[in-house]
Amino acid sequence: MKGTRVSIYDTTLRDGAQGEGVHFTVKDKILYLQMMYNSGIDYIEAGWPGSNPKDDELFAMIAAQKIALPPKDKDKRSARIAAFGSTCKVNESPEKSDILGRLLAAGTDTVTIVGKSWGLHVTEVLRTTLEENLRIIRESVRFLVQAGKEVIFDAEHFFDGWMEDPAYAIQCLEAALDGGAKGLVLCDTNGGTFCQDITRGVQAVKKVLAPEILGIHAHNDGGLAVANSLAAVEAGANQIQGCLNGMGERCGNANLSTLIPWLQLKLGYDVLEPEALRKLTHYSRYVAELINYPFDSKQPFVGRSAFAHKAGMHVDAVIKEKRTFEHIDPSLVGNERRILVSDQSGKANICERLRRFRPDIEKDDPLVEETMQRIKEAENQGYQYETAEGSLDLLCLDVLGAFEPPFDLVDCHVWSDPLRGELDSVAVIKVKVKDQSVHVAAEGDGPVNALDKALRNTLSTFFPVIEESQLVDYKVRVLDGSQGTDAVVRVVVETRHGLDSWGTIGISNNILRASSRALLDALYVVILKDQGKIPKK
Repeated sequence: MKGTRVSIYDTTLRDGAQGEGVHFTVKDKILYLQMMYNSGIDYIEAGWPGSNPKDDELFAMIAAQKIALPPKDKDKRSARIAAFGSTCKVNESPEKSDILGRLLAAGTDTVTIVGKSWGLHVTEVLRTTLEENLRIIRESVRFLVQAGKEVIFDAEHFFDGWMEDPAYAIQCLEAALDGGAKGLVLCDTNGGTFCQDITRGVQAVKKVLAPEILGIHAHNDGGLAVANSLAAVEAGANQIQGCLNGMGERCGNANLSTLIPWLQLKLGYDVLEPEALRKLTHYSRYVAELINYPFDSKQPFVGRSAFAHKAGMHVDAVIKEKRTFEHIDPSLVGNERRILVSDQSGKANICERLRRFRPDIEKDDPLVEETMQRIKEAENQGYQYETAEGSLDLLCLDVLGAFEPPFDLVDCHVWSDPLRGELDSVAVIKVKVKDQSVHVAAEGDGPVNALDKALRNTLSTFFPVIEESQLVDYKVRVLDGSQGTDAVVRVVVETRHGLDSWGTIGISNNILRASSRALLDALYVVILKDQGKIPKK
């Protein structure tokens, strides 16, 4: 299918926002629109005017042209922003429909409306006749088209309706086309349809109808949203609706972060310009960071683990010939290969990591063996470097004789009173930077928070980059619970600076000592990355 065009309709801001734990502010939506506008995505659905105050504010700004979008590039595709809504209500004329009126006022050239295509939904939810449902589809579309709008019709529950009553499901699509719809989107709204039924449904539509746009909108309730979307395209659909990172209600929507590279790199369809495709990893991680939503590191193509290699034999092979364990070049989607280091590592893993600092080092260098032995001894004590790459970089620098701590924690005292409530802990520290010593005290919610605040308050004066970084995750694991409160614990903290993130680790039977080691390593890495002594990637 090389060169065949498949358009992308991005509904992250509307359907994706219905996912549990997903929340976009108006500012978030504007930033997303600005980022994706010239990405090569064909349509971006901004929301549903009238459904909530945020979307009302956003569409008022769109209508008043108060959103500064990047200038259109004449050589590239710019997105069409779409407003979403539904047909008019039962026994209502389109002219009197508040829903359709808000769509007209939304300021977008494209509107997408959803209508019923399953008889069960018509009779049991709308509580009306099959004929009335056809009327509201046809007249709603016609009303919007006559007002100059490009209309896309989402046939809700299409595959459920088609399998139960194929003739009526097709009639619903015909009603939309009769009204002037440019596009028909077949929705697997329940997300429980199997691939072969998606294929049969699309083929059935193609046999009798020829819309300019024939789309697929798949939910992931059965874990098949990506597979079903691909099946639809192979059967003749030319548009995919979905969300970055697969966000969405219940189990989510079709994952555009997976679908786009599948379509373009594996199946040969024309989807995005190569330059835009190389930004896909950035787009996926950016939107997760934008709304403070957990990013799945195991996502295909864009996840941090997508091209991470741990087993020694695998690493040795992939270094010699990348196709052995990498199904695509990671750089095509803006990702990168990661060589994980653990007690299962061979010299190939270690050597690849050390080359970040000394590119000419070879596997037979004694420092490779020394690094491997230090890692294995540390992991025998409970360290786990595959989740703490920041601490691993510090260990590598130390073996190479290149680690010079940018500061020293000379003294530290922490007091905690759990009965005080808020700000129940105080940390007093003495830090030495070169020949200058500083004492600082800080209060916090617990001893670790107090220590973190004291360190940052002290060091940000000397190293302003620390203020730009943030601790985004803190995990504690008891390594041997049989020892009770004297058990050895492993603390891993994750730190982020911009789009770069890394873990650092501490081990001790004193949770505060383990935490302080992880925090110190985190700050060392922030500073050394800023100074160029540790690569940022």
